[in-house]
Amino acid sequence: MSILVSLVQTMAVFLVFFYLYCRLPLLPPLKTEPDRRAKIRLYLFCSFISVIGSYLGIWLPGGALANTRAIGSMLAGLIGGPLVGLAVGTTAGLHRLSLGGFTATSGAMGTVVDGLIGGIVHIWYRRQKPERLGDWRLAFLATAFGEVLHMGWLLLLSRPFEASVATVMTIGPPMVIANSLGVALFMLVVRDRDRLYDKVAAASSAKALRVAQRTLGLLSKGFSKELADSLAAIVIEETGVGAVAVTDTERILVWVGLGLDHHQPGGPISSPLTRRAIDHHEVAFTDGVHDHYHCTISESCPLASALIVPLEVDGTVIGTVQLFEPHAERFRIINKSLGEGIAALLSNQLLVARYQEQKSLLTMAELKLIHAQVNPHFLFNSLNTIIAVTRRDAAQARELITHLSHFFRKNLKRSGELSTLEEELDHVSSYLEIEKARFQDRLVVETSIAPELLRIKLPTFTLQPLVENAIKHGLSTTFHGGTARIHAHREDRLLHIDIEDDAGAYVGGDGTGLGMKIVDRRIKNLAGDGYGVTVSCVPNQLTRVRVTMPAEGIST
Repeated sequence: MSILVSLVQTMAVFLVFFYLYCRLPLLPPLKTEPDRRAKIRLYLFCSFISVIGSYLGIWLPGGALANTRAIGSMLAGLIGGPLVGLAVGTTAGLHRLSLGGFTATSGAMGTVVDGLIGGIVHIWYRRQKPERLGDWRLAFLATAFGEVLHMGWLLLLSRPFEASVATVMTIGPPMVIANSLGVALFMLVVRDRDRLYDKVAAASSAKALRVAQRTLGLLSKGFSKELADSLAAIVIEETGVGAVAVTDTERILVWVGLGLDHHQPGGPISSPLTRRAIDHHEVAFTDGVHDHYHCTISESCPLASALIVPLEVDGTVIGTVQLFEPHAERFRIINKSLGEGIAALLSNQLLVARYQEQKSLLTMAELKLIHAQVNPHFLFNSLNTIIAVTRRDAAQARELITHLSHFFRKNLKRSGELSTLEEELDHVSSYLEIEKARFQDRLVVETSIAPELLRIKLPTFTLQPLVENAIKHGLSTTFHGGTARIHAHREDRLLHIDIEDDAGAYVGGDGTGLGMKIVDRRIKNLAGDGYGVTVSCVPNQLTRVRVTMPAEGIST
């Protein structure tokens, strides 16, 4: 019992060392594979634990040594993998050989095997069940198995055999219990540390999401000085850091918090850290422990740590959001994830704003293109019609001029992306009145639309190009003229608007006309690929152009 108490006391000393080691940013989370630097640090620490475990062991008569050396080699294998476990086991084993005693060889062999067992467990569980890698029960069982093998090596290699049996009976149970308990407790410390990091990371992600949520409406208007003021206020309120700055690629747009006396808005960017974030398109971070923020403006600047978040749109950095903490409130290393989260979310929002801006510009260009396509030849035909009517009916000519004026006034005023079906019909009616005067009795227009459908919204200039196509490519090509029909109806969750003519002579029935292609593309952009314009034609009988939209209409 006295041996077990002594070994547990030694293990408790190690537990203090390991706790301090875990508190420093030296050991990566168990869920990530350690890099080379982390493995070197782990090798040095675990070798130290193993060597000290031999030095603090209990010598028995005859040269046997009860110790906690296995803690170091087993931890090295479980956390760092087989190479680290083997390296630590070999180092500690050679040290054990140097101490001598009749159990030196078996003890050295057992330490190497402990490291390999931990490494094998590490590989298997990382591949098969990574969530169990830090399980204290698994660590306890693996160490107990290794120590049982150690006792087997002692019986196999140490002589005289009677002394080996007596030694195993004396030190076996205490070493199995103390080493297994020590490794299990150490893994508990690591798991608790990882859970704390996960909580901090979750809190950082939540902050990033709150910042993104509150700036959603702001960023939809693009990146500007007004946005910078609001963005800085939101970030400092949500994160509680010492200072927040927003910059473009050359100057400070706004600074809130500590350091405002010398970090003046409008001043040029002087920090190499900011330039690195802009030039390399990456989050720049100094935690105030290993890397310090060095102010290039004032030696008395209270800020010691910084998080520089680049704002990127289409692969181009357009500015940064910067978070600072003073000497007394240094960033934790995990807070880099906050910066990366803010960078991704805000950049995505700016990209959406840019897309919406480009989409709006494209819509305006398409509307202008429809204007340019309609106005010249329609105006020419209309004026010729009015000239002809003036000679025989001055009152009708005045009425036609009113319709023409109304049509072009509507064209000039209709700059919005959407309009109601009623507005579309009103615009088309002026066009049709002029066309009926041109064709006289050869053109009949029929409209059948339920009143409840008139308030439905659709893209501006949807009907006019399609109605014009029906007359220009259909009815105008026949000697006897015909009937143009406009009707709309709901079918399940769809709204169908049909523009028909009974000439059945539509050319380009596949919808290749420029106006029709623009109408189709705009509906698809706003409502989805399942909607748009389709054309069907029965020669000499019927041509139908169908506009299909959601039953509730289109909203931006």
